[in-house]
Amino acid sequence: MKILLAVDGSSYSKKMLAYLSTHEALLSPDQEYTVFNTQSALPPRAKAALGKDIVEQYYREEADKVLAPVGKFLKRHGINAKLESKVGPAGATIAKQADSGKYDLLIMGSHGHSALTNLVMGSVATQVLAHCKTPVLLVR
Repeated sequence: MKILLAVDGSSYSKKMLAYLSTHEALLSPDQEYTVFNTQSALPPRAKAALGKDIVEQYYREEADKVLAPVGKFLKRHGINAKLESKVGPAGATIAKQADSGKYDLLIMGSHGHSALTNLVMGSVATQVLAHCKTPVLLVR
């Protein structure tokens, strides 16, 4: 099975990884994993002032802060995962990655907002569920 793990470095991503470690069927060297992180785009003025090279380096460094610990966690469980990141709105970018990569399952943590909070503010999980054709497992 081809599995996409969407992570953001939050405690919710850590809970998702803890959940996986207790479910052998989901965390197994027999599966193919990609760990995916999205970075919010910097404002256009900031990008123009900093320059393309500095902005790209910033995005890489921020993604590495999130991806590296997850990669180490998976290696401790005997799993060599691909580590990827993209810049864009989190919900739409995660959904697009899951669908275009032809993943069998997308697993991500959920902040557990109330229905009212989701209605007013929205959430990444809600956006992913609304736009993703890939089955999604939310861990709360």
